[in-house]
Amino acid sequence: MMVDPTLAEMGKNLNEAMKILEDGRNASEPDADRRQFSRSSIPGPLQGDGQDVASILQLVQNLMHDDEEEDKPSHRRMQNVGEQGHMALLGHSLAAYISVLDRERLRKLITRIASDTTLWLCRLFRYESGSAYYHEDDREGLLKVCRLVINTRYEDYSTEGYTVLNSRQPVIYQSATCRPGLGQHLCSQLALPLSSLCTVPCNTMFGSQHQMDIALLDKLIREDVETGKLPLLLIANAGTPGAGHTDKLGRLKELCEQYGMWLHIEGVNLATLALWEVSSPVTAATRSDSMTLTLGPWLGLPAVPAVTLYRHEDPALSLAAGLTSSQPVEKLRALPLWLSLQYLGQDGIVEKIRHAVELSQQLLEKLKTLASIKTSDELDSEISFVDALTMVEDELNSPVVVFRFSQETSAESSGASVEGYFAGEREVLDSLNRWLCERLAQMVPASGVDIVELEDEGTCVRFTPLMTAAALGTQRCDVDLLVERLIELIPVLNCTLRLRLDFREEVYRHSALSYIEDLSWPGLGAIRYEPRVEELTDTKRKLEVEKINSELLVKLGELDADLIFSTGLEFGPEKDCIFIGMATEDLDVAELVDTIAALGRDIEENGRLLENMTEVVRKGIQEAELQLQKDNQDKLMEEGVLRQIPLVGSVLNWFSPFQSTVKGRTFNLAAGSLDSTEPTYSMKAQTGGLASPETPTSSAKRLPGQRLFRREGAGGSDSYSETSSVGQAEDFSRERFPQPTTPSPVPDEAVSVVPESPETPQVPAEPEPTQENCEVGTQEEERQPDGQDAPVEETGR
Repeated sequence: MMVDPTLAEMGKNLNEAMKILEDGRNASEPDADRRQFSRSSIPGPLQGDGQDVASILQLVQNLMHDDEEEDKPSHRRMQNVGEQGHMALLGHSLAAYISVLDRERLRKLITRIASDTTLWLCRLFRYESGSAYYHEDDREGLLKVCRLVINTRYEDYSTEGYTVLNSRQPVIYQSATCRPGLGQHLCSQLALPLSSLCTVPCNTMFGSQHQMDIALLDKLIREDVETGKLPLLLIANAGTPGAGHTDKLGRLKELCEQYGMWLHIEGVNLATLALWEVSSPVTAATRSDSMTLTLGPWLGLPAVPAVTLYRHEDPALSLAAGLTSSQPVEKLRALPLWLSLQYLGQDGIVEKIRHAVELSQQLLEKLKTLASIKTSDELDSEISFVDALTMVEDELNSPVVVFRFSQETSAESSGASVEGYFAGEREVLDSLNRWLCERLAQMVPASGVDIVELEDEGTCVRFTPLMTAAALGTQRCDVDLLVERLIELIPVLNCTLRLRLDFREEVYRHSALSYIEDLSWPGLGAIRYEPRVEELTDTKRKLEVEKINSELLVKLGELDADLIFSTGLEFGPEKDCIFIGMATEDLDVAELVDTIAALGRDIEENGRLLENMTEVVRKGIQEAELQLQKDNQDKLMEEGVLRQIPLVGSVLNWFSPFQSTVKGRTFNLAAGSLDSTEPTYSMKAQTGGLASPETPTSSAKRLPGQRLFRREGAGGSDSYSETSSVGQAEDFSRERFPQPTTPSPVPDEAVSVVPESPETPQVPAEPEPTQENCEVGTQEEERQPDGQDAPVEETGR
């Protein structure tokens, strides 16, 4: 078999390039070296002699991984580019190579590629007699379809242009659950006014609240027809972007046929058309006039185009709408998809889609057994119970699973009241569900869960394996791990939700603490320590609050506790306050709040003591200067004038030494007073100051391994009995400012110090060798100060 050497070299170079780029994820070189190489390799002007392929690929690799630092989270999702991904990437290289062929050979090749790909897709997704349009932007196919419908319904549009639209204004209908901004994008690209866009609300009384209200749609169409407007096109969902629900496509198709409208369908559930067993709501999509398929994320194929399948009999109108092109190069967009479909085969494609659907069903079945978790069908059943069976059938076949932690189920299980649990309940649950999704994404990155905001349910966690499983390599074990981590996090969510009210009430008991109402914070809550000095100005008070709370946050972070203390969300509205994170079952809220108040009071008093000490030291220095001047004058009066003359004074002092009565002075910074140095020289050792108190730590009050803020007996074998919160705060204050203690006197019969005498030195009497005397002698040797030459007399009993 003859092989084109260029194609062989292209495949070889692509494999080598992919190896270089993929090896960059686990590069052995240090991060610092890699970042240094990246910064030094970013040139200004182009190099004159150029660079080789290896250097350019190395530069690309460093640019791809330059922002990966050690302190960043490691749960970043990276698509797993397998062999089918290599085929898709090879298609882009081949498209550039094929475009340089001669015109006749190029025409034959692109005709074969386009016809094969279209035929395979129409058979695979059960769309008979369809044509295909390949596009990069997944909205572009719908835009071309709208132009096709305008050219079809307005016969003079090709010659008269937009002026023919004035006779009957076209109207495009879309569901309220469509992608945000889709309708506005169509109107701007088609130069239509926003009045040509009609958004149809979803069901409010019967059926799923994520499905289009067909009765209301019929009413809106009739009203538009009566006012002289032209119903042009209806956009329906086979899997809404948020919850993955499917509209009632069969009834919508009948309505479109009644009014002569074009039906376009899009959504992730269209992928299930490739399966052997397809649910009845999705099967009706095969009767639509057009539908858009996003095969890239479904099959894990990078950089492959989206496909819009449509039915139309006039090629001229399709060419005018841009659905077909006379340029051969534009038809090469299907080449990456053509290569990938051949590599996977029909069985491989069906297996990938079936695997994603099975992962969704596996997770849905496990979630239904959890008490505090509500899935999308359970959320819908609270509002509409009539169509519950149809809705459940839709959910079991949908590759999208949406679930949410709900306080209602947990409250019902404990017998508590659900209605009016607390103000802002919806916002608090939304913040907890955001935290839950972020934690699950960190713990199980292969699951691909993300956050979705639904209008009625609020913030939910979404699992869409059809959009992520092929790229992330999600397996059944990942779903099991996801459920295990979810079970571990549910008690934390329940405890935090229950203790938020207790935390608020405990904060209200302390006048120095202010409770900050921030419903978007997923945790116990936020507090601020307020200084108790009222005569401060607003500016000084603000600075004082900022200083105290910043120091308090540092102190709390140093505690040996399971809680997380932070400054809150990065762009949160509240500043200069402390946010407390998620709580556990054994948390003692009262002890936590009392400790925070005690630490804040300690920091405030220390700051006030510093300010007072500054004033005391200033006054003490002034007093010391005056005292020194007085001592100098007294010394001058005692010694006389002659002793002040340099030569005469030295001779006079040698013949007649003079003993001055002026004593030395020492300045005590702690007390701010001027003291005499006589005790220092008499004892031959510096005495006075008390030892500086050690920083109090709570470890002295707890047994090894014991955590702070745990209630007694709540933690099983790991919990220990602790002091009460009030007692702990008082002891904490005592440790911070210890009271001076008077040293205990030594009994006279135990020790007597004999003054120093050069004439009659006394020798200590040798006591009898008894156990009591030996102990006393040992104690006296320990009590004798260093550097004291006076002998000690020991007398036993």
